[in-house]
Amino acid sequence: MHKYTFLQKKLHKLCLKNNIIKKSLFEIEKILFFKKDKINNENHIFITGLPRSGTTTLLYFLYKSNKYASLTYKDMPFILSPNLLSKFYKSDEIDFRERMHEDGIKYNQDSPEAFEEVFFLTFDEKEYKENFTKYVSLILKKYQKESYLSKNNNNYKRIDLLELMFSNSNFLIPFRDPLQHANSLLLQHIHFLHQQKEDNFILDYMNYLGHFEFGLNHKSWFMPNKFKKFDDLNYWIEQWYLFYSNLIKRYISNPNVFFVSYEKLCNEESSKNILIDKFNLQKNIDFKFNLSKKEIKNKYDSSLISECLKVYEIMTNKSLI
Repeated sequence: MHKYTFLQKKLHKLCLKNNIIKKSLFEIEKILFFKKDKINNENHIFITGLPRSGTTTLLYFLYKSNKYASLTYKDMPFILSPNLLSKFYKSDEIDFRERMHEDGIKYNQDSPEAFEEVFFLTFDEKEYKENFTKYVSLILKKYQKESYLSKNNNNYKRIDLLELMFSNSNFLIPFRDPLQHANSLLLQHIHFLHQQKEDNFILDYMNYLGHFEFGLNHKSWFMPNKFKKFDDLNYWIEQWYLFYSNLIKRYISNPNVFFVSYEKLCNEESSKNILIDKFNLQKNIDFKFNLSKKEIKNKYDSSLISECLKVYEIMTNKSLI
Protein backbone atom coordinates (compact mmCIF):
# COMPACT_ATOMS: atom_id res chain seq x y z
CA MET A 1 0.00 0.00 0.00
CA HIS A 2 1.53 3.31 -1.02
CA LYS A 3 0.71 6.71 0.45
CA TYR A 4 -2.83 7.54 -0.63
CA THR A 5 -4.15 11.05 -1.04
CA PHE A 6 -7.19 12.25 0.88
CA LEU A 7 -9.47 11.64 -2.13
CA GLN A 8 -8.04 8.17 -2.72
CA LYS A 9 -8.72 7.25 0.89
CA LYS A 10 -12.32 8.43 0.56
CA LEU A 11 -12.74 6.47 -2.67
CA HIS A 12 -11.38 3.30 -1.06
CA LYS A 13 -13.72 3.72 1.87
CA LEU A 14 -16.71 4.28 -0.41
CA CYS A 15 -15.95 1.29 -2.65
CA LEU A 16 -14.63 -1.22 -0.14
CA LYS A 17 -16.60 -0.60 3.03
CA ASN A 18 -20.12 -0.34 1.62
CA ASN A 19 -21.56 -3.76 0.73
CA ILE A 20 -24.51 -2.27 -1.14
CA ILE A 21 -22.17 -0.44 -3.53
CA LYS A 22 -19.95 -3.50 -3.96
CA LYS A 23 -22.89 -5.80 -4.68
CA SER A 24 -24.47 -3.29 -7.05
CA LEU A 25 -21.26 -2.90 -9.04
CA PHE A 26 -20.87 -6.68 -9.18
CA GLU A 27 -24.40 -7.11 -10.54
CA ILE A 28 -23.76 -4.50 -13.25
CA GLU A 29 -20.45 -6.21 -14.03
CA LYS A 30 -22.20 -9.55 -14.51
CA ILE A 31 -24.92 -8.08 -16.74
CA LEU A 32 -22.41 -6.39 -19.02
CA PHE A 33 -19.50 -8.80 -19.09
CA PHE A 34 -20.33 -12.27 -17.80
CA LYS A 35 -20.54 -15.12 -20.27
CA LYS A 36 -21.18 -18.73 -19.33
CA ASP A 37 -17.68 -19.92 -20.06
CA LYS A 38 -16.80 -23.36 -18.75
CA ILE A 39 -13.97 -22.57 -16.38
CA ASN A 40 -14.69 -25.20 -13.71
CA ASN A 41 -12.35 -27.78 -15.23
CA GLU A 42 -9.41 -25.48 -15.86
CA ASN A 43 -6.19 -25.90 -13.90
CA HIS A 44 -6.48 -22.97 -11.54
CA ILE A 45 -4.06 -22.56 -8.64
CA PHE A 46 -4.96 -21.44 -5.13
CA ILE A 47 -2.09 -20.49 -2.81
CA THR A 48 -2.98 -20.43 0.87
CA GLY A 49 -1.25 -20.77 4.22
CA LEU A 50 0.03 -18.67 7.07
CA PRO A 51 1.41 -15.26 6.08
CA ARG A 52 5.20 -15.02 6.10
CA SER A 53 5.41 -18.56 4.68
CA GLY A 54 6.35 -17.42 1.16
CA THR A 55 2.84 -17.09 -0.26
CA THR A 56 3.53 -13.74 -1.96
CA THR A 57 6.83 -14.75 -3.58
CA LEU A 58 5.25 -18.01 -4.75
CA LEU A 59 2.44 -15.94 -6.26
CA TYR A 60 4.92 -13.65 -8.03
CA PHE A 61 6.87 -16.60 -9.41
CA LEU A 62 3.82 -18.33 -10.88
CA TYR A 63 2.36 -15.07 -12.17
CA LYS A 64 5.59 -14.28 -13.97
CA SER A 65 4.97 -17.33 -16.18
CA ASN A 66 2.29 -15.22 -17.92
CA LYS A 67 -0.06 -18.20 -17.83
CA TYR A 68 -2.47 -16.99 -15.15
CA ALA A 69 -4.86 -14.17 -14.40
CA SER A 70 -4.97 -12.69 -10.95
CA LEU A 71 -6.30 -9.57 -9.32
CA THR A 72 -3.70 -6.80 -9.39
CA TYR A 73 -3.24 -3.40 -7.81
CA LYS A 74 -4.84 -1.94 -10.94
CA ASP A 75 -8.14 -3.44 -9.78
CA MET A 76 -8.18 -1.40 -6.59
CA PRO A 77 -10.53 -0.19 -5.26
CA PHE A 78 -13.13 -1.67 -7.65
CA ILE A 79 -12.36 -5.25 -6.75
CA LEU A 80 -15.80 -6.64 -7.61
CA SER A 81 -16.09 -4.91 -10.99
CA PRO A 82 -12.71 -5.38 -12.69
CA ASN A 83 -14.01 -4.96 -16.25
CA LEU A 84 -16.59 -2.24 -15.68
CA LEU A 85 -14.58 0.35 -13.81
CA SER A 86 -11.40 -0.20 -15.80
CA LYS A 87 -13.24 1.54 -18.64
CA PHE A 88 -13.68 4.71 -16.62
CA TYR A 89 -11.10 4.74 -13.86
CA LYS A 90 -7.37 4.65 -14.50
CA SER A 91 -5.19 4.32 -11.45
CA ASP A 92 -1.93 6.22 -11.47
CA GLU A 93 1.06 4.25 -12.64
CA ILE A 94 3.75 3.94 -10.02
CA ASP A 95 7.28 2.63 -10.05
CA PHE A 96 8.18 -0.45 -8.07
CA ARG A 97 8.23 0.25 -4.37
CA GLU A 98 8.59 -1.78 -1.21
CA ARG A 99 5.33 -2.88 0.38
CA MET A 100 4.23 -1.86 3.86
CA HIS A 101 5.75 -4.99 5.41
CA GLU A 102 9.24 -3.56 4.73
CA ASP A 103 10.42 -7.06 3.85
CA GLY A 104 12.12 -6.35 0.53
CA ILE A 105 9.16 -7.41 -1.63
CA LYS A 106 8.39 -4.74 -4.21
CA TYR A 107 5.26 -4.15 -6.26
CA ASN A 108 3.73 -1.83 -8.82
CA GLN A 109 0.27 -1.44 -10.33
CA ASP A 110 0.67 -4.58 -12.43
CA SER A 111 1.62 -6.80 -9.49
CA PRO A 112 -0.84 -9.47 -8.35
CA GLU A 113 -2.14 -9.31 -4.79
CA ALA A 114 -4.57 -10.94 -2.37
CA PHE A 115 -7.66 -8.83 -2.97
CA GLU A 116 -10.00 -11.78 -3.52
CA GLU A 117 -11.03 -11.84 0.16
CA VAL A 118 -13.07 -8.69 -0.48
CA PHE A 119 -15.47 -10.92 -2.44
CA PHE A 120 -15.92 -13.33 0.47
CA LEU A 121 -16.40 -10.49 2.94
CA THR A 122 -19.11 -8.95 0.77
CA PHE A 123 -21.38 -11.97 0.33
CA ASP A 124 -22.83 -14.53 2.71
CA GLU A 125 -22.00 -18.20 2.16
CA LYS A 126 -25.00 -18.93 -0.07
CA GLU A 127 -24.27 -15.89 -2.24
CA TYR A 128 -20.60 -16.60 -2.73
CA LYS A 129 -21.26 -20.25 -3.56
CA GLU A 130 -23.54 -19.03 -6.35
CA ASN A 131 -21.23 -16.29 -7.60
CA PHE A 132 -17.58 -17.15 -7.10
CA THR A 133 -17.13 -19.07 -10.36
CA LYS A 134 -18.73 -16.10 -12.14
CA TYR A 135 -16.33 -13.75 -10.39
CA VAL A 136 -13.32 -15.80 -11.43
CA SER A 137 -14.67 -15.86 -14.99
CA LEU A 138 -14.86 -12.06 -14.99
CA ILE A 139 -11.25 -11.76 -13.84
CA LEU A 140 -10.16 -14.19 -16.56
CA LYS A 141 -12.07 -12.13 -19.12
CA LYS A 142 -10.36 -8.91 -18.13
CA TYR A 143 -6.87 -10.40 -18.33
CA GLN A 144 -7.65 -12.72 -21.27
CA LYS A 145 -6.40 -15.90 -19.63
CA GLU A 146 -7.84 -19.38 -19.16
CA SER A 147 -6.39 -20.15 -15.74
CA TYR A 148 -6.82 -18.27 -12.48
CA LEU A 149 -4.15 -17.74 -9.83
CA SER A 150 -5.20 -16.89 -6.29
CA LYS A 151 -3.19 -16.04 -3.21
CA ASN A 152 -5.52 -15.81 -0.27
CA ASN A 153 -4.28 -16.78 3.17
CA ASN A 154 -7.89 -17.16 4.31
CA ASN A 155 -8.70 -19.85 1.75
CA TYR A 156 -7.34 -22.53 4.09
CA LYS A 157 -10.91 -22.44 5.46
CA ARG A 158 -12.44 -23.02 2.00
CA ILE A 159 -10.30 -25.68 0.36
CA ASP A 160 -13.16 -28.19 0.35
CA LEU A 161 -15.58 -25.70 -1.18
CA LEU A 162 -13.11 -24.48 -3.81
CA GLU A 163 -12.26 -28.04 -4.73
CA LEU A 164 -15.94 -28.73 -5.37
CA MET A 165 -16.18 -25.65 -7.57
CA PHE A 166 -12.93 -26.27 -9.47
CA SER A 167 -12.25 -30.00 -9.44
CA ASN A 168 -9.04 -29.84 -11.50
CA SER A 169 -7.46 -27.07 -9.49
CA ASN A 170 -4.40 -27.34 -7.29
CA PHE A 171 -3.83 -25.92 -3.84
CA LEU A 172 -0.34 -24.89 -2.74
CA ILE A 173 0.43 -24.56 0.97
CA PRO A 174 3.93 -23.18 1.62
CA PHE A 175 5.54 -23.69 5.01
CA ARG A 176 8.73 -22.63 6.77
CA ASP A 177 10.83 -23.61 9.75
CA PRO A 178 8.38 -23.08 12.64
CA LEU A 179 10.63 -21.02 14.91
CA GLN A 180 11.81 -18.67 12.17
CA HIS A 181 8.28 -18.45 10.81
CA ALA A 182 6.71 -17.67 14.20
CA ASN A 183 9.37 -15.05 14.89
CA SER A 184 8.64 -13.41 11.53
CA LEU A 185 4.93 -13.32 12.39
CA LEU A 186 5.65 -11.67 15.74
CA LEU A 187 7.95 -9.05 14.18
CA GLN A 188 5.34 -8.19 11.54
CA HIS A 189 2.66 -7.93 14.22
CA ILE A 190 4.78 -5.40 16.12
CA HIS A 191 5.61 -3.57 12.90
CA PHE A 192 1.93 -3.15 11.94
CA LEU A 193 0.97 -2.13 15.46
CA HIS A 194 3.26 0.86 15.04
CA GLN A 195 2.10 1.56 11.48
CA GLN A 196 -1.59 1.46 12.37
CA LYS A 197 -1.16 3.68 15.40
CA GLU A 198 0.59 6.28 13.26
CA ASP A 199 -1.93 6.10 10.41
CA ASN A 200 -5.54 5.03 11.04
CA PHE A 201 -6.10 4.45 7.32
CA ILE A 202 -3.69 1.48 7.38
CA LEU A 203 -5.97 -0.21 9.90
CA ASP A 204 -9.06 0.66 7.85
CA TYR A 205 -7.38 -0.58 4.67
CA MET A 206 -6.50 -3.94 6.22
CA ASN A 207 -10.05 -4.31 7.53
CA TYR A 208 -11.48 -3.55 4.09
CA LEU A 209 -9.35 -6.30 2.55
CA GLY A 210 -9.90 -8.87 5.27
CA HIS A 211 -6.27 -8.80 6.43
CA PHE A 212 -6.40 -9.63 10.12
CA GLU A 213 -2.98 -11.27 10.31
CA PHE A 214 -1.15 -8.54 12.22
CA GLY A 215 -1.61 -5.39 14.23
CA LEU A 216 -4.52 -3.87 16.13
CA ASN A 217 -7.10 -5.95 14.24
CA HIS A 218 -5.31 -9.29 14.55
CA LYS A 219 -7.53 -12.37 14.80
CA SER A 220 -6.22 -15.79 15.75
CA TRP A 221 -6.43 -18.47 13.09
CA PHE A 222 -7.32 -21.01 15.77
CA MET A 223 -8.43 -20.62 19.36
CA PRO A 224 -5.26 -20.52 21.49
CA ASN A 225 -4.81 -23.40 23.89
CA LYS A 226 -2.16 -22.10 26.25
CA PHE A 227 -0.64 -18.91 24.87
CA LYS A 228 -2.99 -15.97 24.35
CA LYS A 229 -0.82 -12.85 24.42
CA PHE A 230 -0.03 -11.51 20.97
CA ASP A 231 3.32 -10.06 22.10
CA ASP A 232 4.51 -13.52 23.19
CA LEU A 233 6.54 -15.53 20.66
CA ASN A 234 4.92 -18.68 22.06
CA TYR A 235 1.51 -17.46 20.89
CA TRP A 236 2.74 -17.39 17.28
CA ILE A 237 4.49 -20.75 17.66
CA GLU A 238 1.29 -22.30 18.97
CA GLN A 239 -0.70 -20.77 16.11
CA TRP A 240 1.81 -22.27 13.68
CA TYR A 241 1.29 -25.69 15.27
CA LEU A 242 -2.50 -25.45 15.30
CA PHE A 243 -2.60 -24.19 11.72
CA TYR A 244 -0.38 -26.73 10.04
CA SER A 245 -1.30 -29.73 12.17
CA ASN A 246 -4.92 -29.08 11.20
CA LEU A 247 -4.06 -28.87 7.50
CA ILE A 248 -1.96 -32.03 7.40
CA LYS A 249 -4.71 -33.93 9.21
CA ARG A 250 -7.22 -32.86 6.59
CA TYR A 251 -5.20 -32.67 3.38
CA ILE A 252 -1.90 -34.54 3.54
CA SER A 253 -3.38 -37.31 1.36
CA ASN A 254 -5.43 -35.08 -0.92
CA PRO A 255 -4.01 -35.40 -4.49
CA ASN A 256 -4.91 -31.78 -5.30
CA VAL A 257 -3.24 -30.25 -2.25
CA PHE A 258 0.52 -29.75 -2.21
CA PHE A 259 2.68 -28.66 0.70
CA VAL A 260 5.66 -26.60 -0.46
CA SER A 261 8.87 -26.21 1.53
CA TYR A 262 9.92 -22.58 1.28
CA GLU A 263 13.44 -23.41 2.44
CA LYS A 264 13.84 -25.78 -0.51
CA LEU A 265 12.47 -23.18 -2.92
CA CYS A 266 15.12 -20.77 -1.71
CA ASN A 267 18.03 -23.18 -1.45
CA GLU A 268 17.53 -25.66 -4.28
CA GLU A 269 17.39 -24.42 -7.87
CA SER A 270 15.78 -27.70 -8.92
CA SER A 271 12.71 -26.86 -6.82
CA LYS A 272 11.67 -24.15 -9.27
CA ASN A 273 11.90 -26.69 -12.08
CA ILE A 274 9.56 -29.01 -10.20
CA LEU A 275 6.93 -26.26 -10.19
CA ILE A 276 7.60 -25.45 -13.84
CA ASP A 277 7.14 -29.08 -14.86
CA LYS A 278 4.17 -29.68 -12.59
CA PHE A 279 2.16 -26.77 -13.96
CA ASN A 280 3.52 -26.74 -17.52
CA LEU A 281 5.04 -23.30 -17.21
CA GLN A 282 7.49 -21.65 -19.55
CA LYS A 283 11.06 -22.69 -18.92
CA ASN A 284 13.72 -20.56 -17.27
CA ILE A 285 11.52 -18.11 -15.40
CA ASP A 286 13.88 -15.43 -14.12
CA PHE A 287 12.99 -15.31 -10.43
CA LYS A 288 14.89 -15.60 -7.18
CA PHE A 289 13.43 -16.76 -3.88
CA ASN A 290 15.05 -15.19 -0.82
CA LEU A 291 15.13 -16.74 2.63
CA SER A 292 15.37 -14.47 5.65
CA LYS A 293 16.81 -15.89 8.84
CA LYS A 294 16.72 -13.77 11.98
CA GLU A 295 18.32 -14.13 15.38
CA ILE A 296 15.69 -15.33 17.87
CA LYS A 297 15.81 -12.93 20.80
CA ASN A 298 12.66 -14.00 22.65
CA LYS A 299 12.33 -16.95 24.97
CA TYR A 300 10.14 -19.79 23.80
CA ASP A 301 8.71 -23.11 24.94
CA SER A 302 11.09 -25.83 23.70
CA SER A 303 8.50 -28.60 24.11
CA LEU A 304 6.09 -26.67 21.87
CA ILE A 305 8.77 -26.24 19.22
CA SER A 306 9.46 -29.98 19.40
CA GLU A 307 5.82 -30.66 18.53
CA CYS A 308 6.00 -28.17 15.68
CA LEU A 309 9.11 -29.86 14.30
CA LYS A 310 7.23 -33.16 14.11
CA VAL A 311 4.59 -31.48 11.98
CA TYR A 312 7.32 -29.78 9.93
CA GLU A 313 8.97 -33.13 9.26
CA ILE A 314 5.70 -34.70 8.07
CA MET A 315 5.11 -31.82 5.64
CA THR A 316 8.71 -31.95 4.42
CA ASN A 317 8.49 -35.68 3.73
CA LYS A 318 5.18 -35.30 1.89
CA SER A 319 5.86 -32.00 0.15
CA LEU A 320 5.81 -31.40 -3.58
CA ILE A 321 9.12 -29.61 -3.07
